[in-house]
Amino acid sequence: MVKVSLPAASLSPVKMIFEVSILGSSSATPIYQRHPTAQVIKVHERIFLVDCGEGTLIQLNRFKIRFHKINHIFISHLHGDHYLGLLGLISTMHLQGRTNELHIYGQKELKEIVEIQLTYSETVLRYPIHYHFLDADNDELIYSDDDLEVHTISLKHRIPCTGFLFREKPRLRKLLKNMLAEHNVPVAAYDRLKNGEDFLSESGELIPNSELTTDPRLPRSYAFCSDTIYDERLVSVVKGVDLLYHEATFMNDKQARATETFHSTAEEAGKIAAKAEVKRLIIGHFSARYKNLYPLLEEARAIYPNVTLALEGDRFMID
Repeated sequence: MVKVSLPAASLSPVKMIFEVSILGSSSATPIYQRHPTAQVIKVHERIFLVDCGEGTLIQLNRFKIRFHKINHIFISHLHGDHYLGLLGLISTMHLQGRTNELHIYGQKELKEIVEIQLTYSETVLRYPIHYHFLDADNDELIYSDDDLEVHTISLKHRIPCTGFLFREKPRLRKLLKNMLAEHNVPVAAYDRLKNGEDFLSESGELIPNSELTTDPRLPRSYAFCSDTIYDERLVSVVKGVDLLYHEATFMNDKQARATETFHSTAEEAGKIAAKAEVKRLIIGHFSARYKNLYPLLEEARAIYPNVTLALEGDRFMID
């Protein structure tokens, strides 16, 4: 698990953004102007990349995302449509003079895949890569900073595969400046108030915390469920998240094909969202057989109404 400390500059006010950007939403084959899976997650001042299918670098440039600010890349599994863009991104970072370290999370074989290509191209990167190997059979905490945790989500696919759960850490209570002044609360008591303690004045009066502070904003969350067969174990893992991405490779009339390939239908994605009582669902990883995606949307909506297609260039702000 990587624990990251925020730089000193972050002590100044930071815009509390939590946003998911879709770079690619196609399964296996790039088709109909749809690229394979890739998403950018912005949390406060940090940018994370989840999966890196073929063409991800082109998409990053197309949507004007500053890819040199990406320091953490999460790869769900080793089917090509989820990682074949990785070497191009790594190489371009090198050619453009990157020196900051890069963290890559994935199956242990991913390191061999990357390093053998670098070896045969006689490329010595200007920056270090730190690999973090994932346990596809158990959910685990793999990243933590002052504001955010990232956990893996064990998925059922043909090969080892993990999803990722991004969850803000609970924030401290907010101080009411006018009430602090009215009760002559010293600065030395602020930290205790933020942690929920009551205040005892010099005169011996006990002032309830609720008079001096307000509740913080609830922590926000995003769950990325990459390739997986329908699995109700996910319900408890993603329970109540603000935004859920769940693959929907096929429609229900291709249920047998979905089961054979360890994928889900749009209807099944809707079932997981409904059972987990998530606030919003995005479906993606669409089969190349579907040029028109709206029938998949309608199939999911019949089960869970608050659902959206993962269309390239769309951004989902979690408030």
